[in-house]
Amino acid sequence: MKKSILLVLFTMACFVSQAQEIKWMSMKDALTAQKKNKKPIFIDIYTVWCGPCKALDKNTFSDAKVVKEINEKYNAVKFNAEGNDEFQFGGKLYKNPDYQEARKTSRNGIHQFTSFLQVPGYPTMAVIDSEGKITKGIVGYKTPDQLLPEL
Repeated sequence: MKKSILLVLFTMACFVSQAQEIKWMSMKDALTAQKKNKKPIFIDIYTVWCGPCKALDKNTFSDAKVVKEINEKYNAVKFNAEGNDEFQFGGKLYKNPDYQEARKTSRNGIHQFTSFLQVPGYPTMAVIDSEGKITKGIVGYKTPDQLLPEL
């Protein structure tokens, strides 16, 4: 009986801890959502090889206050600055013509949208309003307490 109760409690704890996460979407999906809900787009611009990007995911984007703020106020995008996504933004097609599948887990070609955003380093976060204007750029690793005032 005690084992059953412990198992139930452990299972419930696992579900509660997993429930707090940012609802990330692709840029294409965020642009579609933005047409309906008029929320700005929050973009986490990262690379697969970036240590501070991974720390941002682990320490900041898992924080309950950050998760709540981003999910309530934004259409959240996780954008690989060296990935191979293709999407239309501002009447232009953005892609990564230098992407190499064999290098998908290491440094790769820079995506055209990364250049458009003028990303100075990784991680960078950007906010795009419903008019398609970049209204904010946040460069570097931020703790939850550092990021929350920026949101």
